[in-house]
Amino acid sequence: MVLEIPTYLDVVAARARLKGHAHVTPLLRHDLLDELSGVNLFLKNETVQKSGAFKYRGAYSRLSLLNKAERKAGVVAFSSGNHAQGVALAAKELGISATIVMPSTAPLKKKQGTLSHGAKIVEYDPATTEREKLGAEIARKDGRILVPPFDDKYVIAGQGTCAVELLEQCAELNIAPDALITPVGGGGLCAGINLVFEQLSPHTKIYGGEPVNYDDHAKSLLAGKRVTNPPAPLSLCDALMSPAPGEITFLINQRLLSGIFPMTDEDCLRAMALAKETLDITLEPGGAIALAAALSRPKNIPSKSNIVVILSGGNVDEAVFARTKHYENK
Repeated sequence: MVLEIPTYLDVVAARARLKGHAHVTPLLRHDLLDELSGVNLFLKNETVQKSGAFKYRGAYSRLSLLNKAERKAGVVAFSSGNHAQGVALAAKELGISATIVMPSTAPLKKKQGTLSHGAKIVEYDPATTEREKLGAEIARKDGRILVPPFDDKYVIAGQGTCAVELLEQCAELNIAPDALITPVGGGGLCAGINLVFEQLSPHTKIYGGEPVNYDDHAKSLLAGKRVTNPPAPLSLCDALMSPAPGEITFLINQRLLSGIFPMTDEDCLRAMALAKETLDITLEPGGAIALAAALSRPKNIPSKSNIVVILSGGNVDEAVFARTKHYENK
């Protein structure tokens, strides 16, 4: 099968499709975060995107291209939550039936959000079932269109619209970003961002944040090929627990990523506490990982640099967010 690799022009086309549908999310800053990180931080707040995460961008980008027959057939997607909600909401807006394959371990808030948009959930045990195979089986049996969470040309292009927006916002502030840090799971958001920055801001270095036990991009970059992580304990960063980079996403990210910062759950909880304290933003652990990386003062990012951080999602269960109390004022 020939892989369909997106380009910057695909991101431009996705932005036109998303106009009037996706929100333009704000770019924020706070003096305390600059002081703690040692750099000038600018935070792209995707928690205020529809469905509470950037994933709506890619979902709507893909679903809006379905023809009449495909829309009638409906879609199926597999996701731990944010892609699930993005697809469910985009499908609802476009009048399309959606079935979502979700792990039984997915956060309750994400399950409830998916159901609230009218989608049907098919749960599975991640220890015994491969979600890709289950999704493909449902697509074949029911005649539905499969909408992958990251390894898809039009999904990647949709995620890349986030980067076009933030560069326009930086230009309005007369800021040239020296680096950008983004959460990395399967790599769709990272790939979309890379396509945009390669075209519009090639001097900016792009970095990713990954959970320590799910650092498949870091290992793959080191090996020069896609590497699959062995089974690992669950991370609080449920949105970033992909065992391996996508085929399409890695072809893009291998060429353009400057590095990966592996972060612990504790690092993410601390970043969540700070985001709430400084900007009153509620982040999920995976959505906070790029901020956690910036706050770790990585040696390869010079002090006083202009750094953009993607706050990718805020769909977190109350019990998990309550754990940030331990990190308040620390």
